[in-house]
Amino acid sequence: MSDHRPIDIDNQQPGKESGREAGKRIVQAGTDPLELIEQCLASFPEDDPRQKLLYKLRHAVMLALASNQQREAELKKISEAVTKLTAPANRIGLLLDLPEEGLARILVGGAEYYANIDPRVSVADLKIGMQILVNEAYAVIKTLGYDRNGPILKLAEAMADGRLRFEQEMGRQSLILPRSAELVGVDLKAGDEIRIDPTYHIAIEKLSDRKAGRHVLDETPTVTWEQIGGQREAITAIRKAIEYPLLHANIFKQFTFSQPKGFLLYGPPGCGKTLIGQAAAGSLSKLMSQLQHDERKEADGRPPVTGGAFLHVKGPEILNMWLGESERMVRELFAQARARRKEGALPFIFIDEAESILGTRRAMRSFNISSTLVPMFCTEMDGIESLQDVVIILASNRPDLIDPAVLRPGRIDRKIKVARPDRAAAAEILRIYLTDTLPLDPGMVAAQGGDKAKALASLVERVADAMFRRTNENRLLAIRLRSGQSTVLYRSDFVSGAILSSIVQRAKEKAIDRVIQSGAQAGLLAEDLIESVTEEFRQGEMLPPDDAAEEWLKLLDHHPEQVVGISSFRRGRPSEERLVNHII
Repeated sequence: MSDHRPIDIDNQQPGKESGREAGKRIVQAGTDPLELIEQCLASFPEDDPRQKLLYKLRHAVMLALASNQQREAELKKISEAVTKLTAPANRIGLLLDLPEEGLARILVGGAEYYANIDPRVSVADLKIGMQILVNEAYAVIKTLGYDRNGPILKLAEAMADGRLRFEQEMGRQSLILPRSAELVGVDLKAGDEIRIDPTYHIAIEKLSDRKAGRHVLDETPTVTWEQIGGQREAITAIRKAIEYPLLHANIFKQFTFSQPKGFLLYGPPGCGKTLIGQAAAGSLSKLMSQLQHDERKEADGRPPVTGGAFLHVKGPEILNMWLGESERMVRELFAQARARRKEGALPFIFIDEAESILGTRRAMRSFNISSTLVPMFCTEMDGIESLQDVVIILASNRPDLIDPAVLRPGRIDRKIKVARPDRAAAAEILRIYLTDTLPLDPGMVAAQGGDKAKALASLVERVADAMFRRTNENRLLAIRLRSGQSTVLYRSDFVSGAILSSIVQRAKEKAIDRVIQSGAQAGLLAEDLIESVTEEFRQGEMLPPDDAAEEWLKLLDHHPEQVVGISSFRRGRPSEERLVNHII
């Protein structure tokens, strides 16, 4: 039996190495305890009972090593966390300039410093206006990108050396700021909205103009002349004005004819002025695109037309309570049109309700926006050569309120009246809204021998007769003139394209409701349209209030100075004359 007595490693025989010294030597030599145990196992025979003890020892050592490694990892994490928590905070600054390699001019806490740049920071990542991270020594150690917040100012002037001048509110000084790296080389103009850094040291970003952008339709209007009914004279007049100078350029050149650049469409509301303006834009853009390779256009030095840009502006949208803001919007509108022309698009400026911003100027002591807005508009128009640059179309219900300086030849060269439709024109408009795909009453189609086109034509004629008959049912107003004569106004005197569209919509609603309620076969009846005519004129308030009679009469092509009284013929209301002479 083997002797398993413990060995005292401290009491060895003289001249021999003690066990403790051997252990120190092993540790100093960097020997792994597991390797020693493996060597012992290898030196003992397979049947040696001491191997069991060595296996147990090896397992205990492995557990101890694993436990030590886990404790060291946790201790390292705790040490790193304590180091981070106890370390001083890094400051955030603003990069103002890079005067030389390895050196930066920075702004930290309202004070400027010349700071070193950490060599590990890439010079390509350092851009003027960016936020940076600096350490205790104020050295730049990291870039944080551009601050996405900050005040917004309107640009007053882009200076020749690249700096930007900003005008602030009354009582505050103007600012001159350098550009950030993002604004270097960007074309800026007065009125642009620029975001600057919160410390008011650098202009960071140009913002898009939301008001100007919403007026622009990137695609040219698709309205065609065939989609407009009842305005043959107006359409013919405007087509001659805008298309003939392009189709017959040589003839116009022989007569040294100056091409028009501005048009005024005037007439009662709802008669198609906006549609005509859109159709003119689409027609002229298409025509100039077809002629873009013409030698005459290449000689002009203008970029070829590749499309159109329709800038639709409603007059009241330009009005602004702040002094000078409306004038700025007019400048931006024309600047945007010229920019589109440089890009190759033919811009159309269509201003609806033009009398609201281009009204007649009056001499008065109080401020009148027309006194400054009209001269600004005229100045911008004078900078346009012809319709090959920018086409201006004004639309108004009251052309008598527009300032004469705007309407003079050389600015608005053509005045085209969009009148109320007569019977033939009304039938043409109805035919546009009553399409061939519309389901009709089977009995109506059968009465025309199964021909749906004839049934539609008959339906249109019946509706037109119902509106244009000079009967007592169709009477609406009686106007008494200063001469003593009386004039009766009928429904036909109030017809417009908008009213005809509303009549068709009402009839469709009646047909849809009948199909839903009764389950009958879908089909539009003539009675639906006839009843819709009566409802449309009965529900419409045709008799104006006393204080609006003069303006209302001008929309009917009646001179108010000749009218002294108005009376109504509407059912359910006694015919009572309203005197208007006290208004005139």
